[in-house]
Amino acid sequence: MHDAFSLTGNLWLDNLVAAVAAVLVLLLAFTITSALVRRFAGRYPLASAFLDRTRYPARWLLVIIALQFVWEQAPSQLPLIGAVRHATSLGLICALTWLGLRVISAFVAIVTLLNPADGADNLRARRLQTQVNVLGRTLMVFVFVIGVAGALMTFPSVRQIGASLLASAGVAGLVAGLAARPVLGNLIAGLQLALTQPIRLDDVLIVEGEWGRVEEITGAFVVVRLWDERRLVVPLQWFIEHPFQNWTRTSSNIIGTVFWWVDYHMPLEPLRAELERLCRSAPEWDGRLVLLQVTDASEKSIQLRALVSSSDSSRNWDLRCHVREGLIAFIAREYPEYLPHLRAEVVDRGQQAAAMKTPLQEG
Repeated sequence: MHDAFSLTGNLWLDNLVAAVAAVLVLLLAFTITSALVRRFAGRYPLASAFLDRTRYPARWLLVIIALQFVWEQAPSQLPLIGAVRHATSLGLICALTWLGLRVISAFVAIVTLLNPADGADNLRARRLQTQVNVLGRTLMVFVFVIGVAGALMTFPSVRQIGASLLASAGVAGLVAGLAARPVLGNLIAGLQLALTQPIRLDDVLIVEGEWGRVEEITGAFVVVRLWDERRLVVPLQWFIEHPFQNWTRTSSNIIGTVFWWVDYHMPLEPLRAELERLCRSAPEWDGRLVLLQVTDASEKSIQLRALVSSSDSSRNWDLRCHVREGLIAFIAREYPEYLPHLRAEVVDRGQQAAAMKTPLQEG
């Protein structure tokens, strides 16, 4: 008995020494290779971004592969060798899943670096970034699910439970489908948004009466940064099922309106000249459109509408405020008598009564 324990201990010691030696050799080779590759890739930001995200999972993957190779060469009659091999297989699946997630993340980062969205004409860049972000998160979900499923399938008891669940797939499938409906709905909605692109990163939207820009698109919801720095969080599926306004769907160019009321006697040509002067002096105007029209008339005054264009909605908002302030100041300075006012006629009641008397009443 003592000799058997001694033999088992020696076998385990030999295999542990072999495992440590294999791990050290692979780590040394990986460190040297990684240093050479990083030195060469230092001049290329894209390669550096890829290496930074995949270095650690690749290192752990090599370590687990070395251990797995040593345990597979060990005698099958060695005590606990089956549990050790199973644990190493689980570690291998986890390392592969981790590496897959980091590779997808690196791909997304590289596309973002190649297509920066901070330029003036960033429509193509925002389209690509939106597609890559949504598709990348979807692929991450699939990789994670496959990794978890692969790890669970290494347990015989889980395989038996899965077989029994498949045998009763009628009820179980219905319950699982109902329980996962919101998750699957958002996942499918994310794929639809990535392919059809009704919204993109940095798009200007009107959602639930709120104006804001798309700040983030995740696998479950969209974050809209509102004009006052609040965040509106909207589920992905909402954009598939409800109408909304997208002010930058094909272009960021936009036409804004300014309304105000003036008296009927107000001459319009001086106002048109002043409107053109205000737009030419404003850096927010893009030179496409400036127009003054009479759009309504009431019993007291007329309504004027100015149309002004800008390259994006933020500039157009500032331009509209500038035009509104400038035209009101111009009317108050040059034509104050034509500002809207209430007309009233004062009549002497005695004179009115005398005028209403008839000759028959006077006789």
